[in-house]
Amino acid sequence: MKMQQHLADKNIALDLVRVTEAAALAAARYFGRGDKEAADEAAVEAMRIAFQGIHIRGTVVIGEGEKDHAPMLYNGEKVGFGDGPEMDVAVDPVDGTTAVAFGYNNSLAVVGLAQKGCMFNPGPSYYCKKLVVGKDAAGVIDIDAPIKDNLIKVAKAKGKPVSELKVFVLLKPRHEKLIRDIRMAGARVITHRDGDIAGAILAADPRSSVDMLVGTGGTPEAVLSCCAIKGSGAQMLTRLDPQSEEERKAIIDAGIDIDAVRGVSDIITTDQCFFAATGITEGELLNGVRYKGDFGVTHSLTVRGRTGTIRYIQAWHDRRKLSKMSSIDY
Repeated sequence: MKMQQHLADKNIALDLVRVTEAAALAAARYFGRGDKEAADEAAVEAMRIAFQGIHIRGTVVIGEGEKDHAPMLYNGEKVGFGDGPEMDVAVDPVDGTTAVAFGYNNSLAVVGLAQKGCMFNPGPSYYCKKLVVGKDAAGVIDIDAPIKDNLIKVAKAKGKPVSELKVFVLLKPRHEKLIRDIRMAGARVITHRDGDIAGAILAADPRSSVDMLVGTGGTPEAVLSCCAIKGSGAQMLTRLDPQSEEERKAIIDAGIDIDAVRGVSDIITTDQCFFAATGITEGELLNGVRYKGDFGVTHSLTVRGRTGTIRYIQAWHDRRKLSKMSSIDY
């Protein structure tokens, strides 16, 4: 029985990337065209179809897009071939629809899986505060501490001066003071319009030049990020941060503790978890979809939580053959 389970784990980790590849190829057709909804709709449809070949009994716990009134894989939808292990599923067919539509960096197609009942469901929460660092600084961060204090502790843990720290922050009006405070503390700020899943993975990866991610971003994206870094020893601390009174009331009405600090192990409570991402537009984490004649070239990563193994996969897709085999126009 254990051997069968291990084989199933391996197959899920390796096969899941096909789902994100399909979504990325479909969304990339709308790169730079100024139509966020069309890019998202194409990715959602491609992802739904690709899920049919994955041997899981999946239930969508987190379907991204609702806050933007975009088409989505809805919460409660059943995905997968209908056999294999029961899994909670979090999807973000396009993390960064604006990036795709207007030609910015760091847009990804993303999927996370966890054993049934082991994935935090944020319900009506769209936004949360986040603080992400790699394994070497996982034990020193405090989401309630001033940013300067966290920077000093992280720098010490990493054996470098604060002046050499690079901090990933989304370029949003809500972060103007945070960015000033980071710079006043002496650290460097890397800003992006979108892409805090990519930012979280970069902050957790010891090979990356990013030392930390901080700020308020999407709650669904936080869950997906935890799937990605679960096996790495990195840490993400979060607290729900509603951006409207309507969102705050909905969270309270849903019975969710709005003030709780949740780490990776609170958000994903099992090591039976998996993550896959494929680049749609160019980024520091993954290359975007590129075209070589009849081929679409994708760059992806897949992660297995139990082992922490990360695989980077480049694939060449014959778009004419794929379009003949599927209802999707690649």
